[in-house]
Formats: sequence, structure tokens, C-alpha cells
Amino acid sequence: MAQGDNDVGGAGGHQWLDDEAGPVVRPYALIRGRTRSTGGPIDLIAMVVATGQRRPGGMPLGPEQERILSMTRRACSVADLAAELDLPIGVVRVLLGDLRDQDMVIIRPPAAAATFASEAVLKELINGLRAL
Repeated sequence: MAQGDNDVGGAGGHQWLDDEAGPVVRPYALIRGRTRSTGGPIDLIAMVVATGQRRPGGMPLGPEQERILSMTRRACSVADLAAELDLPIGVVRVLLGDLRDQDMVIIRPPAAAATFASEAVLKELINGLRAL
């Protein structure tokens, strides 16, 4: 694209149209420059499920949020959502936080790692099985 083509505001303005890619919107414009979602942190491997409910008079949803809702009819991880949407994880977390605030999605934290028995307990178990 030639310098000055499709500039907004004259020389040196921002380029909002790329002849090959079409309209260009920076990902963080989707979330109005916010870098964190409301509520608690959202883990990469947390599972997201749409509730199927929308509040009357709730916030208008953008195409990315509509796509998140359609993708999460079945549980989907935050990392998978970011990859499928081709958006930075920070952007996806903010969009999910907005949907969570409207009770449109449930975000389930990853399951806690299992705790393993100590070596002493395992030795006692083996000795008890041998005694049988």
C-alpha cells in the first residue's frame, strides 16, 4: 500500500484499511485498552461454558464475543479460545471477564493437582499386601 493511501486525518494519520487484509482493528481496541478483566484471574487451562442466558437490556456483544458464546456451547479451554479466535490471550481474558460479568459464561478453574501418598505410606501398603 502506498504511503498516504487510506489515511484517516491526512498525512501521518492512522491507516485503517489494508488493501490485502481489509479493515484493520488492533486487538486491544476490542477491549477499549483494558488489560485485565473484572473478577479473579482467568487461567489458561480454565474451562469456559456458555450459560445460554442473556440479560434483557444487557451489553451489546461484538462478533468476537458472539463467537466465544457459540464456541463454548461445549466446554472449551481459554487457550483453545484464544487460538481459534487468533487473538492475544490477554484480549480473550478481558472478553471472557465481560461475558462472566453478564452471567453469559461460567469459567471453571482447572482441577487441583492430585496429591500423592508419601513414600512411607506406599511402603506400608506394599508390606501389608505382601502379608496377605
